[in-house]
Amino acid sequence: MKTYKAAVVGCSRMGGFIDHEVIGRETTVLPYSHAAGFYACDRTDLVACSDLREDVMERFGLLYDVPKERQYTDYKELIARERPDIVSVATQPEHRAEVVIHAVENGARAIYAEKAMAASMREAADMVEAVERNGAFFNLGTNRRWSPGYEAMKDVIDSGRLGALRSIIIYQNTSLFNGSSHNFDIAQRLNSDHAVTWVQGHLPEDYRGAPPNAGDFRLLEGDRLLEDPSAHGIYQAENGVTVYALLAGRRSEFEAVCERGVITAIDPEQRWLVRERSEDAPEVMGPGEFPEVEPASTTLNLIEDLVHSLDTGEPERGGVRVAYANNELLFAFIESHLRGGARVELPLKDSKLYLLRDRAPRQPLYEPRSN
Repeated sequence: MKTYKAAVVGCSRMGGFIDHEVIGRETTVLPYSHAAGFYACDRTDLVACSDLREDVMERFGLLYDVPKERQYTDYKELIARERPDIVSVATQPEHRAEVVIHAVENGARAIYAEKAMAASMREAADMVEAVERNGAFFNLGTNRRWSPGYEAMKDVIDSGRLGALRSIIIYQNTSLFNGSSHNFDIAQRLNSDHAVTWVQGHLPEDYRGAPPNAGDFRLLEGDRLLEDPSAHGIYQAENGVTVYALLAGRRSEFEAVCERGVITAIDPEQRWLVRERSEDAPEVMGPGEFPEVEPASTTLNLIEDLVHSLDTGEPERGGVRVAYANNELLFAFIESHLRGGARVELPLKDSKLYLLRDRAPRQPLYEPRSN
């Protein structure tokens, strides 16, 4: 079978080194980073990398057998010379759109883009247009979408065993671009990616108009977002399912509330708990069964999903439209907050906000963290 050439643009944490942070963690199945996934996949050949920092690329190359002559500070030169089939874009969102668009305009047939999709809705729309016009495949690095456990959770919901899905509760919503992009995506997957119709959100760290000692978090400068803010709120999909995003202090817990039962995902422990009503005593909710799940690398599953699409032409599990909808939720939460917590109708129109943080690149962990 064909082997596809892959290249990574952005060689830092998620690009190549996050495995060193999570090694030994029982609930994380390696490979985890983009590069580690390509390196482990027998259908992909990691041929090149690009980063502005030559020292980072040097360590990346040693780890993944990418020779010096295939390490590029200019990603456009990489794409022109190496002609990769799959381009991973593991940069920060501020730089993602230009790389993705250039890649698909210049021969890349598939994109593995780190989340969040883009730093503005205009950029996200430009990415959708370019990807679709060039017939490329696209998966966003919201890894729970490729988790066997969450797929089993979705299967239980879709089976109708617990009745119709009524609501989903996200118990740890963290910051929007870094964390909510993950959380909203799995909520959407569990609800079969039904379109969201409205959003109502609040950003508790926005201290505009507060006394000087209230905090030093500056959210906006004109239309520019200076930080990635935390948020909580509520949104509803076209099928009536309501999603509650809470800043509850728990560690990545998700709950699907159905007519006759509840499924709770305790994410850090990779446990799924089912409670369902008995036919004999419908007023009582007792423990129910959850399917046996074989843990697997979500990164490898995501890459193999792209490979399957390249082989067959069939749609990917994610897709650029799903990624766009995810990005729209992030900006809708901010727009709702800026409008005093008003309900914002989707699709979001004429959003001028863009994320542009003043921050240095994060230094990757070159050696595995000791337990």
